[in-house]
Amino acid sequence: MHQKMIAACASLLFAGAAFAAAPPPAAPPPDFSKVEILTMDLGKGTYMLVGQGGNITVAVGTDGIIMVDTQFAPLHDKIKAAVAKISPLPIKYIVNTHYHGDHTGGNELFQKDGATVVADPNVGKRLASSVTNALTGAVTPPAATGAIPKQTYKDTTTLTFGGRGAQVMHEPYAHTDGDSAVYFADANVLATGDIVSTGGRYPNIDVAVGGNIKGLIAAVDNYLKIANADTKIVPGHGMLMNKAALEDYRMMLVTARDRVAKLISDGKSEDDAVAAKPIVDLEQKAGASEMASANLVRLIYRSLKM
Repeated sequence: MHQKMIAACASLLFAGAAFAAAPPPAAPPPDFSKVEILTMDLGKGTYMLVGQGGNITVAVGTDGIIMVDTQFAPLHDKIKAAVAKISPLPIKYIVNTHYHGDHTGGNELFQKDGATVVADPNVGKRLASSVTNALTGAVTPPAATGAIPKQTYKDTTTLTFGGRGAQVMHEPYAHTDGDSAVYFADANVLATGDIVSTGGRYPNIDVAVGGNIKGLIAAVDNYLKIANADTKIVPGHGMLMNKAALEDYRMMLVTARDRVAKLISDGKSEDDAVAAKPIVDLEQKAGASEMASANLVRLIYRSLKM
């Protein structure tokens, strides 16, 4: 299974349009007992873990490990076991790329294990309160106190662990109001969180908590400045990417923004903009559903009107 996953990632790494993937079939709530944690070696002691929820990045130093995101709480033991196969060293730091539960669900259990979760201050703020989904109205209740990050930072920080360093960077008002990316310069690996989200889906712009298409594009521009042709980019969801794939992803975002902006300038309402189906061709390329396209148009429309 691991070899198949690695082969698939390798083929997509050098495909220019990595965000073009078949849409996932409709599925019932996940059966966590059946989830496998797959590991891909990115070189120089750095790994990508894929399970259920957001992708995880793991980097090993001489005295400890740093991990990016924690997926769902029921996967804690499986993730911990997957990391232990990589290295017996303890997980020293965990960086949350944002507050969503598929990236922070394991926080409490990993902090009980002794790890320190690090994040932008808005991650703790969102986890500590209920949040209402702007599209569905669904309410996410507050997380347990133990899930709140123990350490916060402003703008940028560098976490050092066993001779290695992880540059953590806040991207304001992008996917959410508390996004972080993590760059491991010695391995040339960039973990983006859900600012970059592929694999048969569009990125979610969480306008309820300050998400904005303009910030999303600005963040991707920052990542393109960091990346070179050899950079391995771990998106929040989807397969491993390279810089060419990230450039294609940016073009998709810019095209969608510009088309919705034109409809706004023409005086169209949000419902009119959705009915115009301005990104139907992008939908086909991204492998996303018609409903996903409608939702993206709504979120872009709302963020441009902020």
